[in-house]
Amino acid sequence: MRAINWKTGRVLLLALTCMLSVTLQGCYSFSGASIPPHLGKVAVPLFDDASQAGIAQFREIITRKVTDKIEAQSSLTIEADPTRADAVLTGVILSYSDEPSQLGSTSERAVTNRITIVVKGDFEDRVKNTVLFSQSFVGFSDYAVGNYSAQQAAIANAMDQAADALFNRMVSNW
Repeated sequence: MRAINWKTGRVLLLALTCMLSVTLQGCYSFSGASIPPHLGKVAVPLFDDASQAGIAQFREIITRKVTDKIEAQSSLTIEADPTRADAVLTGVILSYSDEPSQLGSTSERAVTNRITIVVKGDFEDRVKNTVLFSQSFVGFSDYAVGNYSAQQAAIANAMDQAADALFNRMVSNW
């Protein structure tokens, strides 16, 4: 078998790269194209907390995560006043749990815990007076028991998952 010289290898690599980029172009995009054109402004009031966890900052964190995604990844703009918005997304944290997810084989004590956050979103089209969806979204993440920084990272990860799922539902399945 003969070795390929560097010039031929570069040409083959360039051709392969071009073919791959043409093939993958447009496979994944949240440019806002799937959002109905009559929806331009969305209000996202502060999420409620029905979880009984009593962690006030969770409301602000999840609301901010969702609004950041809307601003960065859709054609919608955030409107502070729900009465002037074309659509309103209301949310509530339904539950928050921090429970054992894996037990040690010899001690039967928790080795890892799982953070689970359930968020419900109601998305209303104020222009056409219709509810676009009312659905729950779950985020979860495991962490090593006794590791505070890992627990905080797991909380952030679970919130990211729930916010991502809610946002993805907003911009798809019309």
